[in-house]
Amino acid sequence: MFKNARLYRLDAAFSLDPLELETQLGERRFRPCGPLESMTLGWAPPLGEDSSGLVHGVGDCLLLCARKQERLLPSAAVAEALDERVAEIESNESRDVGRAERRRLREQITQEMLPRAFTRSRRTQLYLDTRAGWAVVDAASEKQADEVLSLLRETLGSLPAYPPAPATTPASLMSQWLLDGPVPGDIILGDACELRDAEDSAGVVRVSGQDLTSEEMLNHLRAGKRVVKLALGWDERFSFVLAEDLSLKRLRMGEALIEEMDDDNDDARARFDAEFALLSLQLRELIARLDALFGLSVPESAAPPFSL
Repeated sequence: MFKNARLYRLDAAFSLDPLELETQLGERRFRPCGPLESMTLGWAPPLGEDSSGLVHGVGDCLLLCARKQERLLPSAAVAEALDERVAEIESNESRDVGRAERRRLREQITQEMLPRAFTRSRRTQLYLDTRAGWAVVDAASEKQADEVLSLLRETLGSLPAYPPAPATTPASLMSQWLLDGPVPGDIILGDACELRDAEDSAGVVRVSGQDLTSEEMLNHLRAGKRVVKLALGWDERFSFVLAEDLSLKRLRMGEALIEEMDDDNDDARARFDAEFALLSLQLRELIARLDALFGLSVPESAAPPFSL
């Protein structure tokens, strides 16, 4: 279900029940772009457009889905139309078009072209683990996750949350695993990583399909580079790429977990529930393991970097 997992600690117990949450999300239900709108963002049914519910609860977890629709208006097309409009004015009126007028013309052309532009939609799933106190967003980038969380903030009014602030620097610990060891027994090194120079952000080494404990890799670490992304496996339950901000990418369930699901069940809703229940339960345990390794908890006196 989730290919990525970006983690946000809920700073207080989530008190809304699914019915209350459904009502509030309904105030920001997704609607398609109007003729003159470049983008809309709202809540969509997590079970797909054939259903109507905006909240899907399984156990202590509440699954939500944000949908964003954008009008695709290439900047090159606007620039070409602008050049033609400017050339026409300068030819017909024998005068130069200034910067302020060009800006107004660009805005006018954009408004004229928007209704004819194609649209593209993107769905972003997230769930609230009300028992463990985490929000988990299936977003490949921080910007995408922040956009969805901002929508949740605007919808609910208040929900304090913050990304992990680990006590142990992930890049340092992951570098130590490769350089000195030992790797925890339930953690398996993959064959891909990204190294970055601590003093020069342009100094990046990306490797894939290699032995990460080879002498070549170790020499990069001895020269001062740090591991900022590392492919890992955990207890034969998940494989993923762990980044220095503790986000998970290329998240995949292990074969043993997949076999636990009943593929013979013809009820699509029951299969969905089973997969989500399994995913959320196992991710809860993985997050707890990351907490033990890196110390994700933040003292009560610490102010969160942002609030929902």
